[in-house]
Amino acid sequence: MEKDEFFLKRIRELANLSWQRDIVTFSDFLNLNEQNIVSSLKHQFPQIVMETSGGYENAERQMVAFHPDALAFTWEYPIDCLRIEPKALKFSEELSHRDYLGALLNLGVDRSVIGDIVVQKKAAWFFCQNKMTEFFLENLCRVRHTNILITKVEDSDEFPRPVLEAVSGICASVRLDSLISLAFKTSRSSMASYIEGGQVFVNGKLITSNGYEPKDGDIISVRGKGRFIFDGVSHQTKKGRCSVRIMRYV
Repeated sequence: MEKDEFFLKRIRELANLSWQRDIVTFSDFLNLNEQNIVSSLKHQFPQIVMETSGGYENAERQMVAFHPDALAFTWEYPIDCLRIEPKALKFSEELSHRDYLGALLNLGVDRSVIGDIVVQKKAAWFFCQNKMTEFFLENLCRVRHTNILITKVEDSDEFPRPVLEAVSGICASVRLDSLISLAFKTSRSSMASYIEGGQVFVNGKLITSNGYEPKDGDIISVRGKGRFIFDGVSHQTKKGRCSVRIMRYV
């Protein structure tokens, strides 16, 4: 409870500071639950615009920018993208998201200064607060037993692009629990605890109803499982069931 109260206090401070000084203020990188809390506070600050970015398209962990609705100057998010690759590809290990995150946190930094980590083949990209960039460049030398090279990505065209896997199947109806069970190849009943336990978000909004019906294009995230895009219903079967298609982030 104390942690939640501190978080709420910090968000209110950032919003008020932006209004009082006519400046842009930024949160740390927030998880989906924290983003949902911030969204619920918007009505308390009608004079403040709250925007989010994680550094690239459809990022899960995002930073919130607070600024007056009549701000007269341009600004940028204080986010950098860093790329990690093995020094010697021949001797490198198979490294997972957990391995990269563990190596970063072992440097003694807080999770809140790090955004998404995108792992593709033998390389990884991660987003961080730009005040931490030099620290990571100087201190991150190894992930598990693999010696690595780390560089700042200057061109946004070289940022990672999400890899999506098409999954299709038959559902009785377009319910949240049905879509999640299809995406992660498990039973609807096993997903009920995730939904009711506050682990499921649709477009960053917490959803706790099993019967919620997502719309085409909605991004559904399940903490501890992954996320996917609901790509819609292709057709109905003769028995009235729905043939649906989703695009799962790999």
